[in-house]
Amino acid sequence: MQKSDETRRKILTAALALFRKEGFEKSTMREVAQRAGVATGAAYYYFDSKDALVLAFYEQAAEELWPLARKAAGSAKGLAAKLREVILVKIEYFAENRDVLRALLRTGADPKHPLSPFSRQTKLIRDADVELFAEIVRDSGVKVPKDLLPYVPEALWLYQMGIIYFWLTDESPRQERSRRLIEVSAKTVAGLLELASLPLTKGLRKPVVDLMQVVLEKNA
Repeated sequence: MQKSDETRRKILTAALALFRKEGFEKSTMREVAQRAGVATGAAYYYFDSKDALVLAFYEQAAEELWPLARKAAGSAKGLAAKLREVILVKIEYFAENRDVLRALLRTGADPKHPLSPFSRQTKLIRDADVELFAEIVRDSGVKVPKDLLPYVPEALWLYQMGIIYFWLTDESPRQERSRRLIEVSAKTVAGLLELASLPLTKGLRKPVVDLMQVVLEKNA
């Protein structure tokens, strides 16, 4: 690892530790630099703001989670189990920084905010995650109808984001409600997709496809 990469990682690690201890809003770039043992100017050289630090954390998380999620999906049989294991891997990965993510919740609903999972700045991360769900569906053995297939990966990504939001706001001991929700909802989602593959449901699928076209802004 080059010295510049090592310094960058040191600053990011220090920032996350500070955010966990003091909170995102109260922390300053000067304090991040002090904790990392570098000059304030050096911290700004690598990250021009606290938002840039968080975005770097997102990117690091995506890079580290990709192989973990693929391994979890590959070791599970059936769509429900694959969805469950992938989402569990993610909440376990983020558990240490749960309070940091909680502090950023208000940015999530604003697609113009750079830290929103719906923003232009996070598009590459989002696209890679959507592709992961496409891979999960392909490997699950569920034969999703052609009219529905283009929308399923992104719909599953949105489902995952809903689960993560629930987990971030879950006040039950050790977030046990979230774990139960993951178990039950994964079975429900998988069951609905399997049901949609039946020929008899073709007429029922059209309004669902129409709805997804509107929500996901895709063309037929």
